[in-house]
Amino acid sequence: MHIIILIVGMLALIVGPNLWVKAVIARHSRPANRYSQSGGRFARQLLDHLELKHVITEITDTGDHYDPLAKAVRLSEANFNGHSLTAITIATHEVGHAIQDARGFKPLKWRTRLVKWVGPVEKIGAGLLMVAPFTVALTRTPIIGLITLIGGFLTLGSGAAVHFLTLPTEFDASFGRALPLLSSKRLLHPGDESGARKLLTAAALTYVSASLSSLLNIARWWAILRR
Repeated sequence: MHIIILIVGMLALIVGPNLWVKAVIARHSRPANRYSQSGGRFARQLLDHLELKHVITEITDTGDHYDPLAKAVRLSEANFNGHSLTAITIATHEVGHAIQDARGFKPLKWRTRLVKWVGPVEKIGAGLLMVAPFTVALTRTPIIGLITLIGGFLTLGSGAAVHFLTLPTEFDASFGRALPLLSSKRLLHPGDESGARKLLTAAALTYVSASLSSLLNIARWWAILRR
């Protein structure tokens, strides 16, 4: 019963922020022609102004992000070609990551290193969890199954840990880089700063949902193995 309550509670925590993020993005995607420049063009001009001409801008279908290895600001088609406040603000957030990279922001470097091994480690964790019951059945040694189970939980939990560690990076990109840049250069139309703040918060909070999703995955496996 307790595990069910935990899962339901975590679902609410995941769904709530996701719904809020989507609502904020949708609200400020209108009017679609709010700005004369598209998000992609806006990002390019900011990068050139900041003397980051080596950083490229391109469209992606894997979500808005900055790739520190490829030195690329990648935006969804809607934000790359869009002229809304959402497109402009999200583009500036990703430029914020490019600024972090250029200035050697350590949390971004740590995240880049961690992300390389988290994916494979999580797959190993899932595999360990799947074989744990069979390990106990074949060896009839509970301790082996326990070790396997602990290993699985630790590796699955690494994804959640990395997501939580990225939060300082995301909030710095939003409020330490993007918002001061937008405000100091007066790049926003009058009355748009409040909406931009909400969008920058939404951009950072996407990782909160990702973290909770990883924890929910652990809780789900625990519920399965307890049966």
